[in-house]
Amino acid sequence: MSKSNAKTIRNILGVLLLLVAINAFGGGYYGMAGAIGVPIEWLQGSPFTSYFIPGLFLFTVIGGWALFASILVFMKKKFAPKAALISSEMVLLWLVVQISIIGYVSWMQPTTAVAAVLIILLAWNLPNCSIKT
Repeated sequence: MSKSNAKTIRNILGVLLLLVAINAFGGGYYGMAGAIGVPIEWLQGSPFTSYFIPGLFLFTVIGGWALFASILVFMKKKFAPKAALISSEMVLLWLVVQISIIGYVSWMQPTTAVAAVLIILLAWNLPNCSIKT
């Protein structure tokens, strides 16, 4: 793979991870702030009585890890591909749990799933990627 292709893959991967982080920070903050306009009835049958705890998890764990992975990618750290892979797996798991609790409610759910799959593919194709072995 040429240096140009490797740089392109790295940049797209880093930006995608950053966008996932920003999305998680925004959604997490919105949930912690009370998720105004989102029916609380959607949480019936779940362990949650408000959107605060899911919002906190989304903000800190999902958003924090995606930001961490993005930084590692841009810094060309050896652990970057694995961090990106872990981030995308966490996002996909988050979406599965979210959809099982509240159902399909937004175009952001499939869009975020597509971004997570793209992150997996890009991380897999980073040069010197140790997740292939």
